Amino acid sequence: MNGKKTTNKNSQPISKPKASTQSFIEIEDIKDDVLLLKDFSAVVVVEVGAVNFWLLSAEEQNSIIYAYAGLLNSLSFPVQILILSNKIDVSSYLDYLDNKINKQSNELIKNRMTSYREFIKTIIKKNTVLEKRFFFVIPFSPLEMGISGANSSRLNKEYIFSRAKTSLYPKRDHLIRLLSKIGLRASTMQKQELTELFYNLYNPSTTGRRLGPIDSYTDVVLTTG
Repeated sequence: MNGKKTTNKNSQPISKPKASTQSFIEIEDIKDDVLLLKDFSAVVVVEVGAVNFWLLSAEEQNSIIYAYAGLLNSLSFPVQILILSNKIDVSSYLDYLDNKINKQSNELIKNRMTSYREFIKTIIKKNTVLEKRFFFVIPFSPLEMGISGANSSRLNKEYIFSRAKTSLYPKRDHLIRLLSKIGLRASTMQKQELTELFYNLYNPSTTGRRLGPIDSYTDVVLTTG
């Protein structure tokens, strides 16, 4: 390198490429159900289904609360509990109702469907309709690998994935078993689901968007010169 500016045919200085959004994202890679971060720590994400808590009797509510507290107190490893709330766009559902109403020939059913549509519109005006999702995040630190983990940047990525799975899978299975005992349905998020989750988090205007099969995507490498 001689320190001179690189120019194009029109003798205009070529600006340096700006940092992409990806450089600010802490995700390094996703393999199977393990998410690897840039500091070479890793996590497994378990999504837990919701419960209609307020429809339960007082005794059932107390039972779930005590069982859940017991679950948390019994864990021998750290977890992070994440709750995502997204405002639901029901405009497509209202359009669907309008279409059904217009095609309905029975006046009685048509009137009832119209009343139902107005009921939905009233609820939306008075209340914000939210979709909630619940997650348990189980972490893996490269320090769990001992001295070699202190300088994890020199380690092979596949080796870290392997060690992370060895540490995380027993914890994941144990947590899912405990959740099932208190009536909560849990499932491990796979690569496709994790990619869609983070895509929508980083692109709030496209919340809920489904992506094509992740393995069909290719990386775009930007080069200079």
